[in-house]
Amino acid sequence: MRTTSTTPPSTAARAAAERAVDFGPLSAAVLRLARAHRALAGQLAREVGLHPEQGALMMHLWAVGPVRQSALAAHFGKDSAATTRTVQRLERAGYLRRRADPGDGRATLVEPTPAGNALRGRVEEIWGRLERVLEQAVPVAQRGAALDLLTGMADVVLAELDAEATRSLTEV
Repeated sequence: MRTTSTTPPSTAARAAAERAVDFGPLSAAVLRLARAHRALAGQLAREVGLHPEQGALMMHLWAVGPVRQSALAAHFGKDSAATTRTVQRLERAGYLRRRADPGDGRATLVEPTPAGNALRGRVEEIWGRLERVLEQAVPVAQRGAALDLLTGMADVVLAELDAEATRSLTEV
């Protein structure tokens, strides 16, 4: 005779089980983390009037200096049209400018303006806060392993994405 527990599963356990059925447990966890991270990043970035992608782009420019717009697209894994839209929005807001690359007049360099540079401290604060929130979930001794695991998962998924794109092109 089978007995059933009279204790109902927790809301979190039920939600996890439902997600696992819908997507598989790893995919469900990744989607949940990605959505939560995106939502918090968006909420924090709004404090300075930016979207998370815009803040990340500005952080990259502050770290490396002026770069070609095509290099931004490659760095962030975006197509050139999406990168152009982000750059144009930041340009209209006065946070960055585009100029001809003196080494190659056909290329465009993107760089922060003084108004963009004025945001740096606040944007770095916001991304630091987001990082500290994530760090709360992972014990210090496990952070290296967690980072390796997440990076490895991203590498495998990106490799599969590239393979799918190649397969799609050969099917045309």
